[in-house]
Amino acid sequence: MPTPTTESDTAGYDAGEDAVLVRRAAAADVAAFELLYRRHHRRVHGVIVRLVGHAGARAEDLTQEAFVRAWQALPSFRFESAVSTWLHRLAVNTALMELRARRSRPQADDDEDALDGLSTPDTAGRAVLGRDLERAVATLPPRARAVLVLHDVEGWKHEEIAEELGMAVGSSKAQLHRARGLLRTRIGEAA
Repeated sequence: MPTPTTESDTAGYDAGEDAVLVRRAAAADVAAFELLYRRHHRRVHGVIVRLVGHAGARAEDLTQEAFVRAWQALPSFRFESAVSTWLHRLAVNTALMELRARRSRPQADDDEDALDGLSTPDTAGRAVLGRDLERAVATLPPRARAVLVLHDVEGWKHEEIAEELGMAVGSSKAQLHRARGLLRTRIGEAA
């Protein structure tokens, strides 16, 4: 896949242009798909990073996976939503599949152990609150992070989260409460 572009490179594109590109890409026009990729890579990657908590190679792999799925699904795209919405949903689904796979793999660390092993950012190198918040979200245990991002960032309802993550609605609410508490603690430590 091509390298990502900056946000200014994708400014000014509209949904109608994306729809034309989807039609061309669905007819095996690789250049059209490349342009779709360049327009939407940053947003797809950002959603995946927020959900899985890794800004490194694994998040990039998952981003590539989401776009491979998009390429495969383009011929059946029904234009019932904007292309950006559809790609966003593919990104969320790709990240959720990764989280489910992690949960099914035997691991030495559970959520609590993983959190305890993380260090807090040193006060001399702290960035603005937004960056501190982003780092704090990344330190959350995977399920708590997923619920927080899906609820507070993506606007999902607890019923939707519970269904997607295979948990009870009450567990989703508890994980959100836990995540918010951990964030308050983390942000407080960073201040």
